[in-house]
Parts: sequence; C-alpha cells; structure tokens
Amino acid sequence: MFTAFLIKYAEIGIKGKNRYLFEDMLVHQMKLALKKCEGQFLIHKSQGRIFVEARGEFDFEEAVEGLKKVFGISGICPVVYEEDQGFEKLCERVVAYVDQVYPDKHKTFKVHSRRARKDYPKESMEINADLGEAILNAYPEMRVDVHEPEILLNVEIREKIYIYSEIIPGPGGMPVGTGGKAMLLLSGGIDSPVAGYMIAKRGVKLDAVYFHAPPYTSERARQKVVDLARTVAEYAGPIWLHIINFTDIQLYIHEKCPHEELTIIMRRYMMRIAEHIAKDTDCLGLITGESIGQVASQTMQSLAATNEVCSLPVYRPLIGFDKQEIVEVANRIGTFETSILPYEDCCTIFVAKHPVTKPNLNVIRRHEHNLDEGIEELVRTALETKELIVAGA
Repeated sequence: MFTAFLIKYAEIGIKGKNRYLFEDMLVHQMKLALKKCEGQFLIHKSQGRIFVEARGEFDFEEAVEGLKKVFGISGICPVVYEEDQGFEKLCERVVAYVDQVYPDKHKTFKVHSRRARKDYPKESMEINADLGEAILNAYPEMRVDVHEPEILLNVEIREKIYIYSEIIPGPGGMPVGTGGKAMLLLSGGIDSPVAGYMIAKRGVKLDAVYFHAPPYTSERARQKVVDLARTVAEYAGPIWLHIINFTDIQLYIHEKCPHEELTIIMRRYMMRIAEHIAKDTDCLGLITGESIGQVASQTMQSLAATNEVCSLPVYRPLIGFDKQEIVEVANRIGTFETSILPYEDCCTIFVAKHPVTKPNLNVIRRHEHNLDEGIEELVRTALETKELIVAGA
C-alpha cells in the first residue's frame, strides 16, 4: 500500500541560512542510493520535509535498505498520500489506513496533524479530534491515549495529504560530501573499517590507503581489504583505494632498526606515505582505527611518535572505545565477518616479539637516521608503483 516515503532529518534542521546546501546534498545521496534499487523514484523537498515518491512498481524492502545507508537520514516514514478531496474523504482514507496497517484493533492511538497549508478549513486540534472520532466510530475496541499511544497516526496537510504511523530509524549523521575529504588507513582488521564508517557519518568523503606486503601477505589478504572498502562504500559512497607495496620498506626497516622499534618506525613511514597521497588528492586529514592502549603501537607515547611525522590532522574516532564496542559497530555495518577472516596484514607479519610501548621520540629519530637515503628511494618507488581501485563504484 505504500508508494512513498517521508524522510526525516535531525541535525540538518539546526543549520541556519545554509541549510538548503545540506538538504541538497542529502537529496543527491538519496538519489545515488535509490539508483541501485528496482523502480523509479521522484525526490522533492517541501517546507522542511523531503519526500520520495515511487513511479510505478518498486521493491519496498530494497528501497528501505538503500535509504537506511544514507547518512543524514534520521527516520524513514512509509506514507500514503492523496489529493485533498475534502475532510469527509480524508476521514475515510484514515480509517482505511488503520484497517490495513493494524489488523489487531485492540490498540491505543493518538492522532497528530500538521497543517502546513494554512488555508485548510480546519485547525490542527479540530482535525485531531474529528479524525480520532472517525477512528473510534469505525473501531470501538480502540482507545485514545494522548501520552503513550501504541499508534501515533500522523497526518500532514500540504499540497497533498500524507498519512503515516511508522518511523524506520535511519543512520543519522550528516550527508557525505558536506564535511570535506580524508584519507583512511585501511587494514584487514576490525577497527579501521569502523573508523572510516564513523568519520563518513559526519559527512566526510573517504579515500583509503592499504599497505600490502607480498609474498608475506597473500592475494586473499589484499582481496579482504578490497571487500571491506566495498562494504564501507555502501554507506560512504565510492572509495578510491590506493594499494601500496610495502614489502621492501618493511624489510629495509627490519634490517636497519632495533626490532623492538619495528612497529613504531613502520607506522611512521605508513603515515608519511598516507599523508603524501592525501595531499595529492586534496584530503584534509588522515583517519586511523587506533584506540588508546589496545596494542603496543597505540599507547599515548606511541601515538605521539606516529603523529610527529604528520602535518595533516590525524582523526581517531575510536580513540576511547573498548574492543567490544568496536565489534558491535562492525557487526551492525556488516564488516565484522570479513575482518575476522584469517588472512594476515603486513603489521601482524612483521610484529616484534617485545615491542616498545613507551618509545622515546629522540631515540626513534636517531635510529631512523640509520635508514639513510635508501629508505627515501624505496618510498618513491612504492608511490610510483601504487595501484588504484575504486571500491563501490
């Protein structure tokens, strides 16, 4: 029976004179999401509301699932709508709506009308009372409860009249594209895809970089990261994934530097390379999935040591999360099962037996001097030979 949706947003509503820019970007992202769904749709704005109307046959569940992945949407309301044919006809339509949507009539309800069209002959309170009376006359077993109703029946009177009672939760956040662009350091683990999702939820467009280490990491490990990028892209839009061959750099660091410092120094070079690509692609920051104290490279001292090589800001949305909280988000967005596939990434292959947890920055710098100009040549080669995949296009 539903051929349209009323789209609710939350945070966009507090914007000022530039709110229309956020609304327009939300409409754009909705169009992209619905392009992948069966059917044709018309999306239009009307006085602080966005409506999606199906043009002919469409897959209801598929459309809802598509809209549930659009950041900026707080609620998806399946609606029925019709032209204004007088109040008596509206009463008939509301009674029919209740009959179709709620076979069990032993429920409490409340009518909430919104009269956006001020020339309508009845005021909101009168509409509420008269529609409520029509429902009670048709279904005497129902009861009115204005405080905690089981059914909140909404009637919006605009150019057309819209009726709805269900609000399907959306992901919230801000539309992707309203918050600039950032570079995600994407591994095959649980954390970094969640970090990318959470930053994208704030309206940030994502690019990503993955450090591959063949033959120590397999093609299955590489494919795992591509699959994770595609899953995150369902929410964040297409992601340009830059794949860096990191093997020679890791072996060189392994040969020249103390083993307990391998992880920190490798992370520093990953950050340098990621920042280089980020600046070339107009990204405004780096994103990592680090959380304080989770592993040796994520102590406060270690994070300070890796931050030191960056001039761009480093965003760590999971910084205060514990592992279970991260896993819960990963399960919700569909990345967890892929992340736990048993294919090692380059960080776990080259981890030291006893990594330093409180690195001294001066000592780290001194040991990096042992790498001389050889490391710079390897970094240049890695950048020149990087591979680019567009995930989720």
